[in-house]
Parts: sequence; structure tokens; C-alpha cells
Amino acid sequence: MSTPAWSAAISAPSAAYAKPGLIAADPNGASVRVWIAVLAAMIGSFMAILNIQITNASLLNIEGGIGTGVDNGSWISTSYLIGEIVVIPLTDYLSRVFSFRRYMLVSAALFAAFSVACAFTHDLPSMIAMRGLQGFSGGVMIPMAFTLVLTKLPKPQQPIGLAIFALSVTFAPAIGPTIGGYLTENYGWQTIFFVNVLPTIVMVSALYLTLERQPMQLTLLREGDWAGIATMAIGLSALQTVLEEGNKDDWFSSPFILRLAAVALVSLSLFVWIELTVEKPLIRLRLLAQRNFGFGTIAVTLLGFALFGSVYILPAYLGQAQGYNAEQIGSVLAWTGLPQLVLIPLVPKLMRRFDTRYIAFIGLMIFAYSCFMNTAMSPDYAGDQLWIPNIVRAIGQAMVLTPLTSVTTGGIAPQDAAAASGISNMLRNLGGAIGTAVLATVITKREQFHSNIIGQSVTLGREEVRNRIADLTGYFMNHGVPDPAAAHQQAVIALGKTVKHQALVMGFSDTFAVIGIVLVLAAAAVTLTRKVKASGAGAH
Repeated sequence: MSTPAWSAAISAPSAAYAKPGLIAADPNGASVRVWIAVLAAMIGSFMAILNIQITNASLLNIEGGIGTGVDNGSWISTSYLIGEIVVIPLTDYLSRVFSFRRYMLVSAALFAAFSVACAFTHDLPSMIAMRGLQGFSGGVMIPMAFTLVLTKLPKPQQPIGLAIFALSVTFAPAIGPTIGGYLTENYGWQTIFFVNVLPTIVMVSALYLTLERQPMQLTLLREGDWAGIATMAIGLSALQTVLEEGNKDDWFSSPFILRLAAVALVSLSLFVWIELTVEKPLIRLRLLAQRNFGFGTIAVTLLGFALFGSVYILPAYLGQAQGYNAEQIGSVLAWTGLPQLVLIPLVPKLMRRFDTRYIAFIGLMIFAYSCFMNTAMSPDYAGDQLWIPNIVRAIGQAMVLTPLTSVTTGGIAPQDAAAASGISNMLRNLGGAIGTAVLATVITKREQFHSNIIGQSVTLGREEVRNRIADLTGYFMNHGVPDPAAAHQQAVIALGKTVKHQALVMGFSDTFAVIGIVLVLAAAAVTLTRKVKASGAGAH
């Protein structure tokens, strides 16, 4: 369901988390140089998130290209997500160790290099390795861009920065299948891995010119929360694998999944205990005790469930139930992404006039309504029928992330911005991983349920069933199956496929109901937050 980049002009008031060489943001407004740095960082955030969906849209083609099966091919996505979700909470610490500028530039360059390397892989192990490294380097750019907005831009301009960040989080997943599908269908799957090169060159060049040099603090390596880092990395990697592979392996009936789940439970439990007891934790979980950040993060996690879940469900539905190819799927999903280019830049103006919580609440409810519009799908419910729900979903998504982020971070002190960024972005991506896993399981289980229910009604004891089989038998006899017995058998098989297809469509319908309910819960969490100033400053 997947951010600091600053120049030497940001300062952290806390000695423990200070970043040398950075001064406070100008309260009168950010300079052109600062905005160039912000926009360059947003390119990185956009590309890192885009790479989740741009690859998923072409997964079948990649699997064929490297000669692996469908079951094993899911590791192409899983490895990227593991690398990304592990590095996001590490970013604040590593950017202090190696300096913000150096860490950002090196990570961006490695992201492009590992992306190109993916295009030249010829087997599954090398693809998994390159994708994992790509995720580990690319994931850095998400929390860095987010933290840059909170620390480099003055309060009145933060909603604009958050709106730009919202574009990367919501527009990138929506447009990813469009780009991936077009390139794969017309130029081959390898081209999707070259997409990152030119934007990365632009980003690195801009950041190289706008970020001032800072010394490394390698002495911080001795002070690192290494027990927390180890338990977090092991726990999140195991959990991500369980979520990605669980449905395929029938969850806890698989010894492999059972063992990984135990590892995740023990490791993450230890991680939480360590973070709450050590003097300098890797992740300051106590920030979640702040009312707005706590409830806001719950809403952000549930939103991640819905964002990544819906972007997973729609391509799967169009591909499996309607037989769309990658390019056709992309053209349908584009109507979820393109309207956001127009709508999201308008949100900061709304935030200056209305209570930010109300905007986030309304956006979540509109998003939920768009999902409930898809809960009564039929076998002929395809791209044309999805057009209006997708437009409604685009409106809801455009109204959500910027105000929700403002509410969540409204009371966060500048010195806590990087830590809060790591927590918020990690949990949003984790919510997306949980959403994808839950929805995949819902499809499987509900398809079985509906197939059993429909199957009980489709019996030879009913006249309409016998008539349908007779019609199909006649059809096959008139189209190359002269043997009546063989034609009858083909008719029974065709009727069975119709039942299975209907059950599959109904299973997908149920997943949209689940997403809608999750979004309603997110809206409820927003109502428990305190009002924040229109500029995104502290809470009242």
C-alpha cells in the first residue's frame, strides 16, 4: 500500500540531533535556492514510490524475461519493499553520520545505478539482489524530502511543500502502471528500469549545487542503537516477507511463513522494548504519545492501507477479471492520477481558509465513497464503468495527504522532524504492505465463498441451467466440436468458468468494501486530533 534533503541552512535545536552546518529556515519565506533543493528532493521521493507500481504493472513480462515462475516472481517486488521499509527509519541516523548532503547524493546515484543493473539481470537471484539494493538506496529519498519540508520551509509555506510531497505519494502510484504498461508493451520490460536515470541526473545536479558541504560524524557510529537497528531490520524484513508471501503459501499452514511470523513477532517486540528504554533510540516511539502525531499516524497508516491497496486491486481486477494488458490497465488508472495534478496544488489555499482536520476528514470520506461505488461490480464492469469512481477517488486522494500530514506534524518540534518523518513514512508503507496482503487474502477467500454459494444454485435440477448447457452444447457443435458428448463436456466447462468469473468479480467487489471501511476508520482517527493553525504550525 512505500525524507530529509536540506542545504546548510537548517538547524536542529537539539544537540543530540543537531545537523552541523545547517541554519534555521527564513521565517519570511524560503529562497529560490531552498525551493530548488525542495523540488529536487521531491523528484527523488516521486521516483522511489513510482518504482513500486511501475514494476508491478510489468511483473509478468519481467518474470518471462528472466525465466522464473509466477510464484517466485513476486520476490521482485518483495525485495524492493523490504529494502525500502528497512532504510526509511534508518535515514535520520545515517544522514547524521555521513552528513545529509553526502548521504542524499550517494543514495540517489546508487538508486539509479541499481535500477539500470536490474535491466541487465538474467536470473531471479540477481534481480532480487539488485531490487533489494535499489529499494534500500531509493527509500532514503522519501523521508528526506518530507523532513526537508518540515525543517527548511517556514511555517506559512509548509502546506505548499506538503502538497508537492502529496503529489509524489499519491500521483506516483497512480501513474506508475500507465508508464510501466506503455513502456513494456512498446519497448520491452527493460526500459522501465531506465526511467530513473534522467530524473536522477537532474536531482543530483540540483542538490549538488544547493546543498552545502557538512562534515561527517563517524563518531556517532559508536553511539548507534545497534540492537535497535538489528531487531528492526530483522523484524521488518520478516514481517514484509510474511505479508507479501503469506496468501500464496496459505499463511500459517506453511512452516516457512509460521517461522518468519515468529521471528517478526519476537524481533519487533524486542525492538519496541529497546526503543523505549535506551538513552538514544534509533526511533523515538515516544513521539506517538503526542495526541496529534499519535492519532494522525494511525490515520496515515490506514491511508497507506487504502492507497497501496487500491493501486494493487485495480490492476489485478482489470488484468484477471477483464483481460486487460499492461498498457490498457495504465490508461484506466491514469484517471486516478491525472486529476490530482490539478487538484493537489489547490489544497494549500483551502487549508488557509478552513480547519485542516475538516479537509482531511472530507477527503477520506470521499475516497471511501469512491470505494463503496465499486462494491456492486458485475462481469461487464470494466474501464468505462470505473471512470467515474476513479475521478471521485482522485478528488478524495487530492484532499487527504497534505492536510493529514499537516495535522499529524502540527505539534512536532523542528528537532524531532526527521524522527517523526521516519516513523510516519515507515508506518504508511507498512500499512500499504498490510493492505496488499489483507486484500489479496480477501480476494482468495471471498472468491471461494461466492463460488460455493453460486455453485449451489447452478445444478442440473434447474431448468435454466439445463437450457444454458443445451445452448452452449449447440454452440460448440457449430464451432468445430462435432461429437455431442465432447460438446456437452465443453459446455459444462464453459459454465463452470462463468461461475468462477462471477465469483472472482464479487470477490474483488468485497475488497473495495474493506478499503472503504478502513478509510472511514482513518476519518474517525482524524476527528480525535486537536486543531492546528492554518499554516501548519503547532497545535492550539
